[in-house]
Amino acid sequence: MAASSNNDYTLAELCITAAAEAWRGDGEILASGIGLVPRLAAGLAKLTFSPDLLMTDSECRLVSEPVPVGPRGQYKPKVEGWMPFRSIFDLLWSGKRHAMTMPVQIDRFGQTNISFIGDAQKPKVQLLGVRGIPGNTINHPSSFFVHSHGPRAFVERVDMVSGVGHDPERWPEGVRRDLSDLRLVVSNLAVLDFEGPDSALRVRSLHPGVSLEQVGEQTGFKLAVAGDVGTTALPTAEQLRLIREVLDPHDQRASVYKS
Repeated sequence: MAASSNNDYTLAELCITAAAEAWRGDGEILASGIGLVPRLAAGLAKLTFSPDLLMTDSECRLVSEPVPVGPRGQYKPKVEGWMPFRSIFDLLWSGKRHAMTMPVQIDRFGQTNISFIGDAQKPKVQLLGVRGIPGNTINHPSSFFVHSHGPRAFVERVDMVSGVGHDPERWPEGVRRDLSDLRLVVSNLAVLDFEGPDSALRVRSLHPGVSLEQVGEQTGFKLAVAGDVGTTALPTAEQLRLIREVLDPHDQRASVYKS
């Protein structure tokens, strides 16, 4: 499939196609995209290079194809089976799930925060709490989408460890830090992985027009850089068609990065 030209995709569409790569090669596991971009990315992965992924209708059923976001109109989900909440936990605990979430903070070793900002005794901002993030990050693969790459999101140490990472100071001696299976981080500037020293965050690719210096300036710690860091792959014409006509026909993604 031919890549699109430099001018016919949006930043949101670039992030969706980049985030879809998190599920490449995953096989028959539950793909959970939490948030608009992660959800569209999971659907795109299933419709292209990872057809064996399991998906739900975001309610209680398994579906054979991703359910479009926004008003459904005459569309009816292609139901394959029942997927109550307890069954999702069975998949979660067995490692047969890969979730992409949207943390408010993420640090050098992949610890994430969705709980609060500031001091624990008197936080500046109260957020969601930890929800299911601790279990997600210790039981199955996890990836992340960070909407705005900046020093308030990419921090040296998160204010609250909601999601488990690779920080060597927090793992008891003799316990394997690789029990936390972190895969990919996609932001509005770059794609990162956890292949740096001690499983720290590392820049894998830069979005078109973005420099390493820009990413460094917008990160609250020194990032490792892949030796072959390149440019994030552009969406193909087929990927753009699937996003625009099948997954998000009402252009909900336009709200992600407003021009």
